[in-house]
Amino acid sequence: MTAVVLMFLFLVLLLIVTAAASLKIIPQNFAGIVERLGKYRTTLASGPHLIVPFLDRVKYRIDQREQVVSFPPQGVITEDNLTVEIDTVILFTVNNPVAATYEIVNYIDGIHQLTMTTLRNIIGGMTLEHALTSRDQINRTLSAELDAATGRWGIKVSRVELKSIDPPMSIIDAMEKQMRAERDKRAVILTAEGERQSAILTAEGQKQAAILTAEGEKQSAVLRAEGEKQAAVLTAQGEGRAIETVFQAIHDGNPDQKLLSYQYLQTLPKIAQGNNASTWIIPAEVTAALSTIGNVVGSIPVDGGGSLKRVDLDEPVVDESKAPAETTSAVEEAIRAAKQAESPITTPDEPPTDQPTV
Repeated sequence: MTAVVLMFLFLVLLLIVTAAASLKIIPQNFAGIVERLGKYRTTLASGPHLIVPFLDRVKYRIDQREQVVSFPPQGVITEDNLTVEIDTVILFTVNNPVAATYEIVNYIDGIHQLTMTTLRNIIGGMTLEHALTSRDQINRTLSAELDAATGRWGIKVSRVELKSIDPPMSIIDAMEKQMRAERDKRAVILTAEGERQSAILTAEGQKQAAILTAEGEKQSAVLRAEGEKQAAVLTAQGEGRAIETVFQAIHDGNPDQKLLSYQYLQTLPKIAQGNNASTWIIPAEVTAALSTIGNVVGSIPVDGGGSLKRVDLDEPVVDESKAPAETTSAVEEAIRAAKQAESPITTPDEPPTDQPTV
């Protein structure tokens, strides 16, 4: 009885172990490589599977998700013999698990070595400045080379990126000095351009100011000349109106010889009031001169009833026709007689007499 129980327990345990060995579960996006007695038999997709226990086994589980691998910096020599340190990042996917398992021992290490050799070939044909400014070109070229080389390994390289390109410190210092010099140069150029533009604008402003000043002075001079012209015209008109008023008043008053002699005598002190007229000599023949002036003035035609024309002081003065010839000649005779009275009158027969002093 005891032997039967032990046999039953042994069979149950064997069944459990056999079932556990037969059932295999493959995770999502993984592939299981099954070998039978050391030889490839099949590839299991994700999910549960049954295999022959003790004969078949899942030797490898291949991750088919996109993988990201970052490689440490590697020294690369450029065309101008400068050593730079380059970090790379590669994104790839295993498309053929069987090839990735049996075509290469370690596909990640293979990608690493292939990346370094390809990168040295690419960077070796570029100068440092070209390499620093051509990352996109390097990425495309490196990705194409790796994709072509890893295709037989069942690997698809989707993208390659250069994390950094680090030149030596001496080169970095030289580049910084060069960039600083370039910035200083651009600053000097921009400053010169600004000063040039400022000078041009200042000159333009001064030119416009000078033009406007000249225009203002011109207009001011024109207006000043116009004002002086109007003032002169008005002054002349006023003097003409004053003379006409005096002349008309003389005609209206109808003066006689005694009045003219009296006015002449009143004018003599005013003549003597000059600075250079401390002594004034009256000619002895002044009575004859006054008589002559009276006779001449008396011959001026007058209107006994007064002049018919009255002067309107508010009326603008206009240029009227000239005075009659008879009146003009009479006025000229009176002026000539007054000039003769200013100097001593002598005759050829008798010498000049002593002149009284006023």
